[in-house]
Amino acid sequence: MTRVLIVEDNESIAHGIRTALQSEDIESRIAADGLEGLDRVRMWEPDVVILDLMLPKLDGLQVLRLMREEGFDMPVLILSARGDDLDKVRGFRTGADDYVTKPFSLAELLARIEALVRRASAPAERRQRNRVEVLAGLELSPIAREARYEGVVIELRPREFDLLLALARRRGEAVSRRDLLREVWGYSNEVESRTIDSHVVEVRRRLQQAGVVGVQIVTTRKVGYRLLTDDMNT
Repeated sequence: MTRVLIVEDNESIAHGIRTALQSEDIESRIAADGLEGLDRVRMWEPDVVILDLMLPKLDGLQVLRLMREEGFDMPVLILSARGDDLDKVRGFRTGADDYVTKPFSLAELLARIEALVRRASAPAERRQRNRVEVLAGLELSPIAREARYEGVVIELRPREFDLLLALARRRGEAVSRRDLLREVWGYSNEVESRTIDSHVVEVRRRLQQAGVVGVQIVTTRKVGYRLLTDDMNT
């Protein structure tokens, strides 16, 4: 089912859009300010974002800019009372895919959303692959191939980064050595289990040196490893 996030502080407009989407069997959620909208993008990963510009706490352009910087490339439709050409240019340059000026027709809005969904369906896998993983202050960016803790870069070798990312994407799940061989080493016949074990030891050391707290890689006996954060029930 298509998922649409509505970031709009006008309750009447937000619920009107949501009702229209429900009539088309489109799932939707509402965020009433910019910070909440950004959090929902990170946690829910909608297929399309409808984004007002004039929002409390964080304005629409700031939300859009942060989304793109973090690797979220789902289509964004700006919905705003500001219809000047300069506002539209700013929106598109920041990364918007469409721009609708208030007042608007719900039928037109639905048609534009459907068009964006069609355009977005192909790169869905790429969007998943490029998603930034955020774990208790630890951020892993697949695009930059960079790990940061509280804004400071953690020095990791390529295989170490790939290993940490593979575990982070399956947080809380016991990942077998066989799966890690496939995901990180591409099932290389030259790689043995002890190679994975030595890489895990090194990743643990580097996280400890960086002062990372709240994130740990634990050994699952006779299986492999799993990544846990303090907010999880172990």
